Amino acid sequence: MQTIMDNSHSSFTRCCAAPTPTRRHRFLIHPHNRWYLLWKHFILIWAIYSSFFTPMEFGFFRGLPNNIFLLDIAGQLVFLMDMVVQFLVGYHEVHSNSLSLVLDHYKIAVRYLKSRFVFDLLACLPWDFIYKRTNNNELLRSLLWIRLARASRVTQFLDTLEKDTRINYLFTRILKLFVVELYCTHSAACIFYYLATTLPSSQEGYTWIGSLKMGDYAYSDFRHIDLWKRYVTSLYFAVVTMATVGYGEIHAVNVREMIFVMVYVSFDMILGAYLLGNMTALIVKGSKTERFRDKMSDISKFFDKNKLDSQICHQIKDHLRLKYDRSYNGSFILQEIPTTIRKKISISMYEQFIQKVSLFKGCSSGFIKQIATKVEEEFFLPGELVTEEGDVADKLYFVYHGEMREMMREEGDTEDNTITLHTYSSFGHVSFFCNIPQSSTVEAHEFCKVLRLDKKSFTEILKIYFLDGRVVLNNLREVKDLNFQRKLLLSDFNLTIGSMEIELATRLNCAAHDGHLDLVKRLIGFGADPNKTDYDGRTPLHISASKGYVDISSYLVELGVCIDTADKFGTTPLLEALKNGHEDVASVLVNAGAILAIEDVGNFLCTTVARKEFDFLKRVLACGINPNAKNYDQRTPLHIAASEGFFTMVELLLVAGASVLSKDRWGNTPLHEAHTGGNRNMIKLLEVAKVSQLAELSDNIHEIQATPVLQSTNEIPKKRCTVYPFHPWDHKAGKREGVVLWVPQSIQELIKEAGKHLETTNNSYILSEEGGKVLYVDMINNDEKLFVVSEAQNEVR
Repeated sequence: MQTIMDNSHSSFTRCCAAPTPTRRHRFLIHPHNRWYLLWKHFILIWAIYSSFFTPMEFGFFRGLPNNIFLLDIAGQLVFLMDMVVQFLVGYHEVHSNSLSLVLDHYKIAVRYLKSRFVFDLLACLPWDFIYKRTNNNELLRSLLWIRLARASRVTQFLDTLEKDTRINYLFTRILKLFVVELYCTHSAACIFYYLATTLPSSQEGYTWIGSLKMGDYAYSDFRHIDLWKRYVTSLYFAVVTMATVGYGEIHAVNVREMIFVMVYVSFDMILGAYLLGNMTALIVKGSKTERFRDKMSDISKFFDKNKLDSQICHQIKDHLRLKYDRSYNGSFILQEIPTTIRKKISISMYEQFIQKVSLFKGCSSGFIKQIATKVEEEFFLPGELVTEEGDVADKLYFVYHGEMREMMREEGDTEDNTITLHTYSSFGHVSFFCNIPQSSTVEAHEFCKVLRLDKKSFTEILKIYFLDGRVVLNNLREVKDLNFQRKLLLSDFNLTIGSMEIELATRLNCAAHDGHLDLVKRLIGFGADPNKTDYDGRTPLHISASKGYVDISSYLVELGVCIDTADKFGTTPLLEALKNGHEDVASVLVNAGAILAIEDVGNFLCTTVARKEFDFLKRVLACGINPNAKNYDQRTPLHIAASEGFFTMVELLLVAGASVLSKDRWGNTPLHEAHTGGNRNMIKLLEVAKVSQLAELSDNIHEIQATPVLQSTNEIPKKRCTVYPFHPWDHKAGKREGVVLWVPQSIQELIKEAGKHLETTNNSYILSEEGGKVLYVDMINNDEKLFVVSEAQNEVR
């Protein structure tokens, strides 16, 4: 017999074709090989004969001709050959409702040994010979009925006929019912005769057939009557008993016969109900098989009428046949189950699988459960296309079982690049996420089961589990395909995630504005980023600080949000708290390390003084702001306060360390401004402060001159400066840290020393706080803010 067999001509057989022959598959038979199919039909004939002859051999053993026993021996030899063949035939194995071809000697042998090997072996034993060798032990002869296990081949053949649309369905069903009824009455007839023939010759008159008299003919010596006449008489008795129409002259005589008749009639009630039920189903056309046949017939008519490709018709029929054969899959069973229970079942079936899909790596458990409840099963035969290049699909697929091939052709390539997709792989990303035609074709290489997820369900889940949408997007960005990365950046999915982030940030700011701490916590738990800004660049901490909500501000600080973020107006949360007089919030921020960073401090302080915001000025100065900061006219807050006659503000500024000696661009000091205003109290206060500051300055000079080290070495007193690694006009970089250094002997040394700490290049220069380029170290004042800027940074600006 041929080893690795050819493919059948049917489309289903083509889909289940054998793999390429290898040494591992040597001496194996493909289950769809045509020679093996012929052998199956040959065995079917012997199975029909054995199923019919076994009851005859059991009941009419003492009167059968020897030629029939020779034929039975030949049949046993055929079945022994079939047992050898069964150890070589591959089979289709089911894995989680999926189908795969197994061609492995060990697995085939184990499967056959665990199934019907024992029954096949016992059925082939020579029970007649054993019966004679054991002194005619009737109990051993009863083991002949094991051979009725071969009748399963007949029922499988009849089931196949039912699905064959080329044969009339009514005919096949009636044939099956007739075979069932005939076989039951045939077996009963043989048992009836067995009950009579196993009694001693002296008691044969006390049996149903020995006491039978039909007209003038008596059956008293029934052993010597023609075999055919005895069988017909037994069959008539069995049929009449099953029909329960009354016996007439034929009836049970002894106790054994009465007991069997009672058991037989009870069984006939069940058999009759079965026959009537099936006949009723034929009339009302309600069986699943008939609906399947009708659908197959309608498809054939549709394709013939429209003259469509017959290959497509075969593919559709194969898929419907597969769906019919595997009608116990989840989607079919769970249709009528309540939604809550159906969700639990879906989670139990698919959750662990979804967790192992790389696309959902790092996603939350709740998101995984929701995905598991929305996926649906789908089966594909070998050679079927799942997605095709150019299709615009709204479904995402995951390989649940089997192997698929993804074929993609890059620009300039003449051949397709084939990628093998195994379990846990996903495909269809391009069309699903980017809403553009699919760039590859995916084909089932073997029988495959996939899970599909539609776009609408996925979008609805993202509305609840927004944070997981960002995780999925990050997982997609790990794909090495640069073309896909560019498409993803412009995709609707990316825009949707961005719009959701903005919407959540706005909702979070609204919750912070209304003082709803619980809502703030829930929104952050749903994935809202507390550092995300709104259209004005304001964070929830800005809002809570401006409103004075200590609880919300404390909660945000504990989360580790950025506390020094400035909005588009340059305002930080600390400045918001100080502006609105919320000292408790300001204290929370200062304790957390917030720094009062203000753009153009001089102009800010001068404006504050001009607006007479005394309390606000007091709070700002308490945070350590420089009271000598100057505006664009080189005027300090003390100039403004003195010119306007704000006595209390002048006192506050002097206490904070404001200098009376500071000059504006016209050379005027605050004292000059006071003289212009004519406020004597103000003039007196400033003159006293001037004397005090001059005396302090003189003491400092004498102290410096008296320093021995300086007199002996003539060294310049050390000055320190703070260097920042960005341009002074770059407000967005204001939150970056700088470094405090001693001013060296040259500018190049200062640039080099700053580069060690700030990682800047030697090709840089130093700018003052006003943006001027510092050429000499003598121009640097003590505690001055400096900025080291590279040529590249200046070009970018």
